[in-house]
Amino acid sequence: MKIFHVPCLEDNYAYLIVDESTKEAAAVDPVEPEKIIRKASEIGADLKLVLTTHHHWDHAGGNEKIKDLVPGIKVFGGSLDSVKGCTNKVDNGDKLTLGSDVNILCLHTPCHTKGHISYYVTSKEEEDPAVFTGDTLFIAGCGKFFEGTAEDMYQSLSVTLGSLPKPTRVFCGHEYTEKNLRFALTVEPDNKEISQKLQWSQQQRKANLPTIPSTIGEEFETNPFMRVDLPQLQAKVGCQSAVEALRELRRLKDNWRG
Repeated sequence: MKIFHVPCLEDNYAYLIVDESTKEAAAVDPVEPEKIIRKASEIGADLKLVLTTHHHWDHAGGNEKIKDLVPGIKVFGGSLDSVKGCTNKVDNGDKLTLGSDVNILCLHTPCHTKGHISYYVTSKEEEDPAVFTGDTLFIAGCGKFFEGTAEDMYQSLSVTLGSLPKPTRVFCGHEYTEKNLRFALTVEPDNKEISQKLQWSQQQRKANLPTIPSTIGEEFETNPFMRVDLPQLQAKVGCQSAVEALRELRRLKDNWRG
């Protein structure tokens, strides 16, 4: 499979996932449908599916239009989210296919929204899998707890996404990496991996290149919200449990003006 970034709005990413043998494609969060359709046509891909991570307008806001522009396209979204333009509701554990080689597993990752879905995508064995995490897991960060609790986010990040294979590539919904890493350094100033990744991400952005994807393995090294099981991180934020530390980190980040 091939994955293409399609920058949208101010700092959003939509994505095209293409099955190489059939050229069938899925669009993830195509908020600006014309951009997605242009990219698909450039690479000769045939748009079949839309995978919506959650109901917020900057992710689901292009669904109705893409249905007009691509008659017959299927639009998937979480059954607990009222996703605009949804034709097929999905729940945790549902499986979809794209073309002949691409398999998609729906993972319920609630908190940012109640019905948020992350899509875990696998292809041939020699290829690293990918996960499209919307606004649940960001590179070095996580989404605000709009419709859930710290317990929900812990389950979504550390249990559901954290149990995916370490080489899984992480494609998230926004280009927030540099700011997230600057916050992460305030929590763990001595973490060399965070410092190195921050330097790298600054170079990427100067060159107008994305900082995405990361991997699940890298997130366990550099993302404070995925490191809350570590006693040393809990101590940094004056907490004694992972969920407490996650709640405190979110509070600190919400008030951080870095």
